[in-house]
Amino acid sequence: MAEEEKKRAEWYVVHTYSGYESKVAENLRKTVENRHLEDMIQDIRVPTETVTEIKDNRTRQVERKIYPGYVIIKMVMTDETWYIVRNIRGCTGFVCSDADNKATPLTPDEVARLGITDGREAAEIIEVDYNVGDTVRIIEGAFEDYEGVVEHVDLQKNCVRVLVQALFGGRGTSVELALDQVEPLE
Repeated sequence: MAEEEKKRAEWYVVHTYSGYESKVAENLRKTVENRHLEDMIQDIRVPTETVTEIKDNRTRQVERKIYPGYVIIKMVMTDETWYIVRNIRGCTGFVCSDADNKATPLTPDEVARLGITDGREAAEIIEVDYNVGDTVRIIEGAFEDYEGVVEHVDLQKNCVRVLVQALFGGRGTSVELALDQVEPLE
């Protein structure tokens, strides 16, 4: 019977009070463990991303919720599991698309778009406090203390291309640097 139930498990989205996502997930995990329902409620996720912020010449890792107010659950939908999830403190209900308010499972395309995989790795994102066209100062490397204009920012490759004007008789030279090797001018 347990094998059959695992095959029918689908992903559902639950709406929570703002800021209660982690608490809802934690309380639901405890309830599942206490009631031995691991075969029925198989996975509980609060999708997050790790954001690297580079501000004021400091690099900081911050974890942010991708979908604030939502928890994603892989479960076998029965009256019992619906009741358990729905009555977790902080949970306001399942996301529904039916007029009769039945919980609607995510389609395989929706699951893929949400980035839900078997692993629990978080996405890595880097944020910087400068943009294309901004004037920056190079703070490290061969061009330290030179100023230039940001031509291109590539967050995936962790690099920035800066047009440095002060070299070779005023002609600009394009230099590729790591994101944390420059800082915006104020």
